Amino acid sequence: MSLISFASDNHSGVAPAILQAMIEANKGYAASYEQDPWSQKLKDLIQKEFQAFDSALVFNGTAANVICLQMALESYHAALCAETSHLNLDECGAPEKIAGVKLVPVPALQGKIDIAKIPDCLIRNGDQHHSQIKMISITQPTEYGTLYSMDEIAELRKICDQHQLYLHMDGARLSNAAASLRVSLAELTQHVDLLSFGGTKKGLMLGEMVILRNPELNKKLKFFRKQSLQLPSKTRFLAAGFLAYMENGLCSEMAQHENQMAQYLRESLSVFPEIVFTHDTQANSVFCQMPRAWIKVLRKKFFFYVWDEKTFELRLMMSFCTNTHEIDAFIEEIKNIRN
Repeated sequence: MSLISFASDNHSGVAPAILQAMIEANKGYAASYEQDPWSQKLKDLIQKEFQAFDSALVFNGTAANVICLQMALESYHAALCAETSHLNLDECGAPEKIAGVKLVPVPALQGKIDIAKIPDCLIRNGDQHHSQIKMISITQPTEYGTLYSMDEIAELRKICDQHQLYLHMDGARLSNAAASLRVSLAELTQHVDLLSFGGTKKGLMLGEMVILRNPELNKKLKFFRKQSLQLPSKTRFLAAGFLAYMENGLCSEMAQHENQMAQYLRESLSVFPEIVFTHDTQANSVFCQMPRAWIKVLRKKFFFYVWDEKTFELRLMMSFCTNTHEIDAFIEEIKNIRN
């Protein structure tokens, strides 16, 4: 791809420190299936960093989300999620087909579950004719780059405790949320039972993680991972990447950079009266609308997504390698179009 990409943080390459860690892990022989030293060290690190009882490397985020559902829910259970969530819109029915559970979309405000609507969804719990709500799943940051505050997460935990529900967090970009809220990963996830922790969007070559914080669900994880075709054999390479990402502050450093680039882009775009911002910029993405005629011209040099084809809302996503020169070039092109 020769175009500068603001389409997805999946479009970036591998962070140099992470790639170097994988190269170092390539030397000699090592046991497979998480029996290697890198995987064992990573488990210890995750246990400390997230106050976790267990964790597992998987290949992709869909698998991480689905395995979390499998671990916590029976076939007659259902999970509440935002109507705009990745879980609801972008998993190709995997939660229903593979986990075999029902998803119940809840109206969203700025990409977040409208917490006031949750009680209405729980009215028929106990009714044998109705799928039983057993989980609330949230995305942090949301698909629109917005954040649940610490108070909102605590409120969700209170609801879960009151109704004996599990709380799942889809954290594909979790480090961006932690950097923006200025909290540790442990603090950010302290109320969560199960966590999908992202790697690929954050500069890794491949790999995500399932992190278990609820001891009630312990001992299930490795079996559901295997049944879901998600047990890597040469786990040392995935583990080495995650270790490099999480050690020595790289995780926080890259997230802060991505968030700063999003703020820089938003400030740079704000000088154009034709551009309307559609969501708050709280993580590493900017959502906006601009004249349609601009989009065709801009996409000759820059790749980005029209997020909503009906409203022509755009998503502009920053990655660890996004820099101010690329953003300045984007802004300069807009100036040329306007002239």
